Amino acid sequence: MANSADDAGNGSVPEAVPQGFERLPEGLAFIDALQPVYRKVDGANASFGLVVQARHGNTMGICHGGVLMTLADMAAATGVNLARGELSGSPTISMNMDFVAAARRGEWIQADAQEVSLKRRFGFCRGTISCGRGVVARFSGTFYFPDHKGLWKAGATPQSLFDAS
Repeated sequence: MANSADDAGNGSVPEAVPQGFERLPEGLAFIDALQPVYRKVDGANASFGLVVQARHGNTMGICHGGVLMTLADMAAATGVNLARGELSGSPTISMNMDFVAAARRGEWIQADAQEVSLKRRFGFCRGTISCGRGVVARFSGTFYFPDHKGLWKAGATPQSLFDAS
């Protein structure tokens, strides 16, 4: 998949999106601030990623922690929802992250939900965000399973995250 020339910004060629990932559709509210964002769902495994661009950076020239937290939240929430077999909103109760290394412009970063456990009303997920050089961050999250359908923007549904663009 082609990437725009300004993605790297560090003199190197931007990394390509790995095979098997598909771009998320536009219109997903806050997630649109990170676009283009890609996902891969394989059975109960969920991964989200992006090629770090200048707009994903902080004043130090590396990927902003908020971008990493958002990818982790997406992967973890999707992981618990896949494990419970429902495409429904699961509000984040807690999200913790250990920042291990910097992600640089032009690098593909990928958040993977790796360990999921479910209780009656809560889901728990641990995972990592990595790039070609290794682990960038470790994360863990707790998610609430409401006993109602939730509140969705007019016309939006949990399924819209999984619809092709």
